[in-house]
Amino acid sequence: MKASLEQLDSGLNQSLIFRHFSLPYFDAPYHFHPEYELTLIIKSEGKRYIGNHVADFGAGDLVLIGPNLPHCWKNETIGMEDSAQAIVIQFKADFLGGDFFKIAEMQNIGHLLDKASSGVVITGATKKRIAREIRFLLNVPPIQRVLGLLDLLNTIASAPQDIQVLEHQAQTYQLAKVDLERINKVYAYVIENYTQEVHLETAAYLANMTETAFCRYFKKVTKKTFLDVVTEYRIKHACNLLVNTDKQVAEVCFESGFGNVSHFNKQFKTITGQSPLGYRKLFQTV
Repeated sequence: MKASLEQLDSGLNQSLIFRHFSLPYFDAPYHFHPEYELTLIIKSEGKRYIGNHVADFGAGDLVLIGPNLPHCWKNETIGMEDSAQAIVIQFKADFLGGDFFKIAEMQNIGHLLDKASSGVVITGATKKRIAREIRFLLNVPPIQRVLGLLDLLNTIASAPQDIQVLEHQAQTYQLAKVDLERINKVYAYVIENYTQEVHLETAAYLANMTETAFCRYFKKVTKKTFLDVVTEYRIKHACNLLVNTDKQVAEVCFESGFGNVSHFNKQFKTITGQSPLGYRKLFQTV
């Protein structure tokens, strides 16, 4: 899987686009684009990847993504022709003018868009309200969509209790286009393979570098080693399994890409501060 650059279709002559997808599965690769994106999952489940954050998703999942933040939704199975449904809104930062979101009246929304550079998940009552409004805006004239989008963003920005910022690593995605494409090819490879074998040699090849040069380059850009990133994806996958299934620790270990339970336990505690069983207990209801 290769991270690809996606852009709005210039032939549509629009800076604000609403799209309704109905597919057997979400087939968009790990990709990025210069527009903001607000995505509502109508129907489907699987894994959501935003930057280097991984989590389960299901119907009702609602996420705001900033420019050039790579992302994808991956289904674990292929269903009927309408098994994966989503409404996606994409808009350019300057679609209302270069400084529109900097004026005093738009300050609240401006702060929200800043947070979107790391990915924002909307939850609670705000998510339900936004989901209803997005469905309504699918079938209204363009000018009403513009006004509706401003209302959506203001509603989200006015409910900080229902906002979860995914990753505070926006600097990773403020790179030159060539660097962004190179790094995201590597992230795409990791996402596709982290539950199995991941090879440094392959990652270096994707970046068109020697292994030594790639290791230096990757650490400089991401502030982490390549192995650190692979391990983080595996631990996040393990966290999801521990919370959402009753699988034994050894089973979680191997399904997350680790080959040794002792090593898994050590890495898990280093990253989360808890043992696998201790982490599971934190989420068990009394």
